[in-house]
Amino acid sequence: MNGSLQPRIDGAVEFVVVEAEKGEFPESMIKRTKGVTISQVAEAAGVARSSVSRAFTRPDMLSPETVERIMKAAEALGYVPNHTARALSTGRHGNVGLIVPDIANPFFPPMIQAAQLEADRSDFCIFLGNTEENPKQEDKLVGRFAGQVEGLVLASSRLSDERIRAHAGKLPLVLINRDLDGIPRVLIDSGSGVREAVEHLVKLGHRKIAYVSGPSTSWSNKQRRSAMRTAASSLGVAVETVPAVLPSYNSGRNAVGAILATGATAAVAFDDLTAQGVLAGLAEKRVSVPSDFSLIGCDDVLGAVTYPALTSVSNRSMEAGRVAVSLLLDMLQSRAIRDVRYVLETHLVVRNTTAAAN
Repeated sequence: MNGSLQPRIDGAVEFVVVEAEKGEFPESMIKRTKGVTISQVAEAAGVARSSVSRAFTRPDMLSPETVERIMKAAEALGYVPNHTARALSTGRHGNVGLIVPDIANPFFPPMIQAAQLEADRSDFCIFLGNTEENPKQEDKLVGRFAGQVEGLVLASSRLSDERIRAHAGKLPLVLINRDLDGIPRVLIDSGSGVREAVEHLVKLGHRKIAYVSGPSTSWSNKQRRSAMRTAASSLGVAVETVPAVLPSYNSGRNAVGAILATGATAAVAFDDLTAQGVLAGLAEKRVSVPSDFSLIGCDDVLGAVTYPALTSVSNRSMEAGRVAVSLLLDMLQSRAIRDVRYVLETHLVVRNTTAAAN
């Protein structure tokens, strides 16, 4: 899934002088004036203007030796492509969009970083949007990005299926953690890790487990809740769902009263951020973890830094970001939409917040 894509331009490309330096080309061929055109790069490399354009946009149309010579000429002269000129002449901006529901949630920064690195490999930039868990804001951002990007990645989208399909009909689109037929998507299968979590708690003697839920519109929340119920049913234990509404520290902390009211001796939280809040709320009520109560998070973004260290379902957000952008760039290159469903498995990471039931 590591497909890369070179930017494509079908017309002339302007180049901007960044720095001129000596290389294997004569000093007389090094220009330091502003506004240098593609013709001067072609002259330095001894090729046609069209070959220079193709070297930067469709290198597969040239021999490797020709591409190498053109790139060496451009490097020696200190030239880089002018992306503004490219957009004006071709309508191609060299940008893709990534929209996330909460940039402050520690699950998303590694995904964003991996997406940016993957885009940069193909000389694309990432436009980042944050919706603050608001589907109306997400819809607005998609509309605003549409005229400035060549494709979009929607991570944990809160939009309805209908709105997602409407947007996918207008520009290339890849989903992360949203499973819609006909639209390329990358899914982190936290269900496998959640099943391990329930099995782990049952082995420790817990017979009633609370699930502290996430947003009702979240695909991951539905998947985790379903995995909890299925695993609990097969193992003969009870599960109580406690709504936390938003995946946040405060939501987890405020849910502690309802969690304890269920009579559960253990809980699985929608994510680590919520679990961190539950830890704090339990401490305020003098409920000791793990001797009095066991707790498991999801996504494993805070597990190693909480006290006690949080048992959590593993995180594949970096790989999801990389794969999603790779899929999107492949779509832009081939101009074809494939019904790709890329699934990343998860597992339980056991630390210090689970112990035998009293």
